[in-house]
Amino acid sequence: MVRDFRRGPLSQHGKVVVVTGASGGVGRATARAFAARGASVALLARGREGLAAAADEVQRAGGEALVVTVDMADAKAVDDAAQQVVDAFGHIDVWVNNAFAGVFAPFTEITPDEFRRVTEVTYLGYVFGTRAALHHMLPRDRGTVVQVGSALAYRGVPLQSAYCGAKHAIQGFNESLRCELLHSGSGVRTTMVQLPAVNTPQFEWVLNRMPGRARPVAPVFQPEVAARAIVHAASHGRRREYWVGGPTVATLIANAVAPGVLDRYLARTGFDSQQDQRDAGEYGGGPGNLWAPADGPHGRDFGAHGRFDDEAASGSPQDWVSRNRGRMGAGLAVAGGLGAVAAGLRRGAGRR
Repeated sequence: MVRDFRRGPLSQHGKVVVVTGASGGVGRATARAFAARGASVALLARGREGLAAAADEVQRAGGEALVVTVDMADAKAVDDAAQQVVDAFGHIDVWVNNAFAGVFAPFTEITPDEFRRVTEVTYLGYVFGTRAALHHMLPRDRGTVVQVGSALAYRGVPLQSAYCGAKHAIQGFNESLRCELLHSGSGVRTTMVQLPAVNTPQFEWVLNRMPGRARPVAPVFQPEVAARAIVHAASHGRRREYWVGGPTVATLIANAVAPGVLDRYLARTGFDSQQDQRDAGEYGGGPGNLWAPADGPHGRDFGAHGRFDDEAASGSPQDWVSRNRGRMGAGLAVAGGLGAVAAGLRRGAGRR
């Protein structure tokens, strides 16, 4: 039986949601998830093929879709995109920053222009998106900005220096902004969702200078796992951060406790674990989406999933615990109270 979220605690019925990077991957799955919960969804990205297909999925899920073609590195274009959303839907309730770009190579093999471009899309794209969202949310004194992060926002890995640097920057920027919103007593919230390795088409898009095809470090999760966490975060914006997946939790704890050990471990394993050697001899390089969308002008729709469906997990016990920790805490408190009562009764019986 399919659960109807429109009547549940995660209902987004009547809400207006903006998702950047919505043409594929996590953004695509997130747009579908919001639509299934009754939201009107504005889809922001560069790729026209992917955006058109994403809009069709949103409508089939029961939501209303608005397609806005935009490069998130262009601040003026992002402002204009936000205004288009308000003109069409009247306001913005949730803004999900998700768009990114990457280069898969050792740092010394990334050109200054490439590093700048990754930073402009992946970091400044979040800054520009957040500014555009706040411009419309602050006067209404309500709304939630969800920053889609990664375990790599805390822990850098080899071959992804530009991406890791941008994700670290987002972390610091978001913490600063959150403090400012709390200081002003604003009703606008910001939260961050730190993701594990996800089965998305990014590993076909990334500009890759390695001999093997880029791949996520196992274990890998389906984009729907990320989408569920993002929808939950949008509905519970007072919580500052969500860690999704056991590997994310393990990585962040290990990095906090023994970062030097993790440096050496990643130096030894990080190159091979991020390359798929099964078909390395036939690999000719992906289309790359650093300077232009991978699905246009004569490309194809890549969808939400990458090529790792055979190994990607569709659920995460840790994610369920994270999203339900309030109920679990109440349950543990009740269980503890019942245990204390039972112990008291036993002691009373012993005294008699």
